[in-house]
Parts: sequence; structure tokens; C-alpha cells
Amino acid sequence: MDGRVLVPWQENRANAPAALRVDVYDGDSPPPADLSDVGFYVLPYGRRQATDLLSRMPRLRAVQLLTAGYEHVLDVLPPGVALYNGRGLHDASTAEHAVALILAAQRDLPRWADDQRRGLWRPHYTRSLADCRVLIVGYGSIGAAIEDRLLPFETEVVRVARRPRPDEGVHGIADLHALLPEADIVVVVAPHTPETTGLIGTTELALLRDDALVVNVGRGPVLDTGALLAEKGRVRAALDVTDPEPLPADHPLWTAPGVFVTPHVAGGSATFYPRARRFVDEQLRRWAAGEALANPVPLEPAGG
Repeated sequence: MDGRVLVPWQENRANAPAALRVDVYDGDSPPPADLSDVGFYVLPYGRRQATDLLSRMPRLRAVQLLTAGYEHVLDVLPPGVALYNGRGLHDASTAEHAVALILAAQRDLPRWADDQRRGLWRPHYTRSLADCRVLIVGYGSIGAAIEDRLLPFETEVVRVARRPRPDEGVHGIADLHALLPEADIVVVVAPHTPETTGLIGTTELALLRDDALVVNVGRGPVLDTGALLAEKGRVRAALDVTDPEPLPADHPLWTAPGVFVTPHVAGGSATFYPRARRFVDEQLRRWAAGEALANPVPLEPAGG
């Protein structure tokens, strides 16, 4: 393929096919001064400023993300440039974190951690995960990975996706209101789109039983922050993503009753990086061979 390739890790440059011209930009060090001949750009993971370089790449033909979500790139993606995402790379990491958030909330681990720091011995009995009915909203590859980890805890998992898939036992989003009253835990994995903004809002939270738990490892705006705060602890939450994000130091979510927050770290565990580097190596092999790249993002044409 014509054009230079920009990758985030030195290992990718070392493993790249000899025919490719490859440079490294990790998102921390300064980028190459001249980007005019870059044809394929693999954005560094977790670096918000990395999209700023797109306007300096007139020969750009393809952009590879290492995130499953891609909404943050759509407004700056040059016309005619193909987009590929990191679908599948975060399944294990995100699923582990989702289960960790559930267990932390169900077994009061934040309280025990605070008691340890204060030297307090205050035993009490907690909720459990066993025998809970868990709704996974946004059931895809990450949702399936979460389910795989939840079933050994003796839970019942209910799958919900945008569209029903009866042959896979997946409910459509139209069934959500009917399913919420019987849920003990709701895990939100849905991407952020205009259709999912505020998907879990005042009406949905009101349908949940007292002391139900909402876990969000998808995108912050899918859960209505104001509606959650208005619950005043009746519905609990464990959030790896928030709206707004980053969460300001004085935001009421930090101290809201029954809310546990982690700073959008679910997908970035040690498991992710070797998998992501291997994935980029394979994409470079495909690029050099003129083969179709994995994980294309369908983009609507202008005016579509």
C-alpha cells in the first residue's frame, strides 16, 4: 500500500512487513514533524489529542482505532477515509472489570476499604451475586464475555440488544421496560449513539426495584446522570464511565449515596496491550498484502 504507516508501539514497527515504511507515535512523545505522506494511522490508545493529527495527513486512507467505540472520531475523520475499530480487544478486560464492579458493590468492598484505612472492625452481612438476575444491555462480544464470567457465580443472565435475536435468546431494546422490574443488576455495555443517549433515564430507573444495581462500562451518556442522582441511593450504581467525563472534582457523583466510580479504566488492563499489539501486527500484514482490514466501521455517505 502507498503511504507511510504510523503505529503506537515500537514492537509494531519491528514486526512490520519489510515493504512498509513505519514510524512510531505513542501519543506522549512529539509526533513526526511531517505527516503529509501517512496513509494508514493507528491511533495511540487513550490519548485524546491523537485525533488532532488527522488534519495534517492529506494522503490518509485508513484510520485504525484501538477502542471499540468510534464516536469520538467521526467529526474529525476526513471524507473518504476508511475507519476500523478495536472490536474484541477489550472483551476480557472490560468483562473482568464489570464483574469486579458488581462484586465490589454487592459485597460492600468500598466500605471495607475505608474501614481498613480508619482501623475499624465493623462486620456486617452484605448482598450476594448468587441468585441475582442480571440484565446485560448492549449484548455483543463484551456482553457475551461478561455473561461467561457471571454464570459460574450462579446468576441468571438476560440478554438485551438493539434488535431481538430470538435464535440467540437476545431480547430487543423494545423489551427493556418489561424486563427492568425483575432485574437485580443491570450491566450497561451499549455504545453511545443518538439512539442510546439517556437510554437508562428517569423512567427506566423508576422501574427498578429498591437497592437494584446499575453498572455502566459502556459510555457515560447512556446513563442519565441527573436521573441517577435524583434516585438518592434508592438505586445503586458502579460506574467506570460517567457523564461528564473526566468527572470534575466537585461533581456530586463522587459523593452520591450508593455510587462507586472508577475512572474509565475497564478496557485498559494488562490483558489488552499484548492483544492490541498482535492485532496491529496483523492489520499491518493485511495492509502490506493489499488484503481487507479487520473490523471495518460502516460509515454513512455524506448526506446519508
